[in-house]
Amino acid sequence: MSAPSLSDLAQALREAALRAGAEAADALAVRGTSLSIDIRQGALEQAERAEGTEVGLRVLIGRRQACVSASDTAPATLAALAERAVAMAREAPEDATAGLAAPGDLARDWDLAALDLADAAPEPDAAALEAEARALEGAALGRSGVTQAEASAAYSRRAMHIAQSNGFEGGYARTSHSRSVVAFCGSGTGMERDYAGESRAHLGDLPGAEGIGDKAAERALARLGAVKPPTGSYPVLYDERVAASLIGHLLSAINGTAVARGATWARDLMGEKVLPEGLSLTEDPLRRRGPGSRPFDAEGLPTRAKALVADGRLQSWVLDLATARRLGLRSTGNAMRGPSAPPSPGTTNVDLTQGSASRADLLARMGTGLWITSLIGSTINPNTGDYSRGASGFWVENGKVSHPVHECTIAGNLPEMLLRLHPANDARPHLALRVPSILIDGMTIAGA
Repeated sequence: MSAPSLSDLAQALREAALRAGAEAADALAVRGTSLSIDIRQGALEQAERAEGTEVGLRVLIGRRQACVSASDTAPATLAALAERAVAMAREAPEDATAGLAAPGDLARDWDLAALDLADAAPEPDAAALEAEARALEGAALGRSGVTQAEASAAYSRRAMHIAQSNGFEGGYARTSHSRSVVAFCGSGTGMERDYAGESRAHLGDLPGAEGIGDKAAERALARLGAVKPPTGSYPVLYDERVAASLIGHLLSAINGTAVARGATWARDLMGEKVLPEGLSLTEDPLRRRGPGSRPFDAEGLPTRAKALVADGRLQSWVLDLATARRLGLRSTGNAMRGPSAPPSPGTTNVDLTQGSASRADLLARMGTGLWITSLIGSTINPNTGDYSRGASGFWVENGKVSHPVHECTIAGNLPEMLLRLHPANDARPHLALRVPSILIDGMTIAGA
């Protein structure tokens, strides 16, 4: 007997909740498949396949709500799950912001074909992924000086379907093909490592193994002989690989959950400058083959492109229904949800305006300072924006790379840092958070 469709599961769970006494119900069914192969020192380190279906149910009785989930989809389990959720909701505290979307606000007539999120090609088998992983490893080991490589090749497919008592119903699927390799060089305390990785929704968009493996090797070899940089105030260039973390901190600061709690340094900055003039931060949930693309959010509201920051000034919080109600605003269609928890706000595909200068141009412009290629740890005060992180990368003298550095800390105040950033033009187009290399003048470096 074939497994029930996600649509059937979500509908059945919704109806079971209403029969059990729920005034409103929000049912989610998710089915996923993943396959990964890891190669280490020329041998198969791990081959893993996972398949599963999970259902989640949110029920509301007045302004009380409860969430439950299960991985068993038998009809008896769904009925018991619904009864448990209703019993929990009756005992839950009231929440004035709880509730489903109004029927007139729901998404309709979306175009999944235009998003093209799921690869129509057959699922790769373990042998094909193992061959890819070995090709990655071989490419990294092909560079003189690389002593070891660890490579992974993976595939996943995830489908979901939502059925709500306000009349919304819809679902979609997405696939992911990913490749990664870590290269090692040197020995003892002088051993260094670095990585390269790529992920795409469609296999045909994925770069070849040779280029990925060679890039990991090149990056690892460049780190040999690293020393601590000097302590002082210097310009810092965030490489494109790590620059997205800065914008990620800004997105966290304008997330509706933090804003509603007042636990963010950006709470009083609506309409004020948070980035330099001329720079914008935009979100596009409808980008074709985008890693975060989706036709509707987790509450059934339509998604749309919008400016979070325009010409340097903050334009919008990132809101779901609950945080919007708490703030007296409307949802921005940014609800995210898993089977076991209620919705919360989050972003999809986000772009920072790129500059006209290349990374090499910014290196020349910075003169003497630190080019960061790796970050570790994080100490960021969400209320003040005070910022401190461990870093490694390369020391730059007179606009030219001098030598690799490690074991240092960079510090500053995030709101001030964001107002002084200068973007390059090297953002990778396939990422969900597309941010180029970023130069920031005058950060504190603690090194030797």
